[in-house]
Amino acid sequence: MTFEAIRIAWRSLKANRLRSALAAAGIGIGIFSVVSVMTAISALDRTIETGLGFLGANTFQFAKYPGTVSISGDEQFQNRRNIDYQTYLAFARLIGNHADLICPKVFDRNVQAVYENRKTNPNLEICGTNEVFILANRFPIRAGRNLFPADVAFSRSVCLIGSAVAERLFPAADALGKTIRIDRRSYLVIGTFTKKGATFGENPDNRVIIPITTFLENYGSTNRTINIAVQARNQKVYEPTMGYAVGAFRQAHGLQPGDANNFEIYSNDSLLSEFRSIAKKVQLAALLLSAIALITAGVSIMNVMLVAVTERIREIGIRKSVGAKPYDIRFQFLVEALLLSLAGAVIGILLGVAAGNLLAGFLKAELVFPLGWSIICVLICSGVGLASGVYPAQEAASLDPVEALRSE
Repeated sequence: MTFEAIRIAWRSLKANRLRSALAAAGIGIGIFSVVSVMTAISALDRTIETGLGFLGANTFQFAKYPGTVSISGDEQFQNRRNIDYQTYLAFARLIGNHADLICPKVFDRNVQAVYENRKTNPNLEICGTNEVFILANRFPIRAGRNLFPADVAFSRSVCLIGSAVAERLFPAADALGKTIRIDRRSYLVIGTFTKKGATFGENPDNRVIIPITTFLENYGSTNRTINIAVQARNQKVYEPTMGYAVGAFRQAHGLQPGDANNFEIYSNDSLLSEFRSIAKKVQLAALLLSAIALITAGVSIMNVMLVAVTERIREIGIRKSVGAKPYDIRFQFLVEALLLSLAGAVIGILLGVAAGNLLAGFLKAELVFPLGWSIICVLICSGVGLASGVYPAQEAASLDPVEALRSE
């Protein structure tokens, strides 16, 4: 009987394609809004640790600005005092051996590297730092050597380049020992980095590393602020190290005991938590929007089924006259409402997964299929379909067969 009910329901929906498609579209829109958002967030969540992994394990960072984009912009942070190189030196002296690694970093973006007649795209990032950058940021060297403390102390014009820069400038030769030019200044290539790949629209392989003192001499220190990464020896001493480092940094930054912090401190965990907090708000908004769409779609399905009952009164009368019970008629119309709802759900899920993964692919995140959310959406749509079909099904089941047969 179930198979027969499905066959008749499918035939009825095919006979009114446009009406059925419009009703299913309402369900599809609601499901699309949920699944697309959940797919994108699931994909980003799987890649977030890699994408935010510019800080190594047991590492936290001091900065003038927050680690994530503020909705209100960065105007509220503009009046903060810059973290300059002298602050870094004072901080490194104060923290002493309480930390395993201390790494200053300052960046300039959209620069171009040139070697003979070959040029990179003007989208490189040049970073001024010291010799512990590759340890604090998990940036392994493929060939050559790391920066030496002497390179920083004497502001030498040396650099390490990412794999994309090396492939562009030296497609068939070794980059080591060659001199490249960036912003009309020459740098000797002393090392190349292992390829890491792009994440979240950023490509660490398009990076050039130079001594921080060389960077400040060439690009100036006025109106520049430095980020300082600190790595604890292990997870057990992470919290004590952070507490001591905050005190040392406040002193190096010239703050008095009663002054509020005029800097940010964050780690991979804090950035991940902030991302997930924002993601939950986006998910909630998507759920609210989809709930409105599903309620509207449920009303539409109910209307379609009521029209179907009106149009098929004679059919109902014939079926009852040959022995169909009210249960059979009720089941028939419930199956039709359920099929209509599930058709919209399938369309919404497929389009939502495609749209969510399209965004994830654009951000270089891992592609996913949100199986759990898809199952939830199917169950919700089943409930919406059944709830929308109960009243029309009851109306059909309660028709008197004699009166139904009289209908034209």
